[in-house]
Amino acid sequence: MSRRARRTTASGAEAADLCTVTVCRGCCCGTPKIPNLDHAAQLADLRKALSGVARVRPVTCLDACEHANVIVVQPSAAGRRAGGRPVWLGLVNDPDATADITAWVGGGGPGLAEPPGILDLYAFTPSRRLRSQIED
Repeated sequence: MSRRARRTTASGAEAADLCTVTVCRGCCCGTPKIPNLDHAAQLADLRKALSGVARVRPVTCLDACEHANVIVVQPSAAGRRAGGRPVWLGLVNDPDATADITAWVGGGGPGLAEPPGILDLYAFTPSRRLRSQIED
């Protein structure tokens, strides 16, 4: 069996130990309201770069429009046990930022790898109400 086939047939326990990358694609994010960014290509790039490494899931709206083009990186089970918590990144309108996110997640993500320092510029803390929508 090839590596790729093994990845796609991973057991539930292995699948639970992946980071989840949630990509907002609703009201403002992923629409022409955020110009000069190929939103479909950004999502496709994330999916391709993180295949077998993390789950990438688009959602309709995270209701954080003031930070349009939001990506939330949720830790794997191992990352959570190591103290990792979801990291909310906004205004991710640059392909280099997307590459930094994929490199970080590829290295383990929250709790297991330090994010590139440049991602501090994108990080924000949403309200408790918004956090509860995605972190539960």
